[in-house]
Amino acid sequence: MSKNRILIVEDEAVLRRIVADVMERAGYCVMVAEDGVSGLQLFKEFSPHLVIADVMLPRLDGFEMVKQMRSVDGVAQILFLSARSSADDVVEGFRVGGHDYLRKPFAMNELLARVEALLQRIGDGTITVFKIGRYIFDSVAQTIDIEGCMRHISYREAAILKALVQKEGNIVNSSDLLMDIWGDDSYYNLRSMNVYISKLRAYLAEDKRIEISSIRGVGYRLTIK
Repeated sequence: MSKNRILIVEDEAVLRRIVADVMERAGYCVMVAEDGVSGLQLFKEFSPHLVIADVMLPRLDGFEMVKQMRSVDGVAQILFLSARSSADDVVEGFRVGGHDYLRKPFAMNELLARVEALLQRIGDGTITVFKIGRYIFDSVAQTIDIEGCMRHISYREAAILKALVQKEGNIVNSSDLLMDIWGDDSYYNLRSMNVYISKLRAYLAEDKRIEISSIRGVGYRLTIK
């Protein structure tokens, strides 16, 4: 196992130590913090691959801490822990940039399984989270996030955007996109794809440096000025 870095931000001392021990025994490099301010500082210094964060933290709550983390690094995976069971809390966790939400009490083997699943997104050499200007695009979760404001997009929108960002600055052939995503490069599907391209332009409109150009008769190109 690669030495993935994990930051644990939890104010309950016993739980913090137990979680840290489990992660260390699993082969991870672990740092811990007991409040949101310390957690944010360690995040900036430590650059972890994954953060396990309690929601109810002293000095700075977990949601606000992660929102500020997202302004520094949008790639790290975030797993929230909370004793609160409100659906609104779960939604808020995803809105500010979280990837998973585990309610207390929980089994340590479940926590470890979720950590491993999240780290697979960045740990197997396959990049699934991309920075596009001011936006963070998660191609697996199918989300676009800008400064804590998250939008869920469709499977085809995510597939198109991933293809464009992977070849940033280069033309992506429209026929190749159609065959890869639709399995058919018919004129009807080309018209549908043009609609998706228009939607993606609208989603990314808050950063004026981002441009998705249509190259007539060839395809599309994403550039960041």
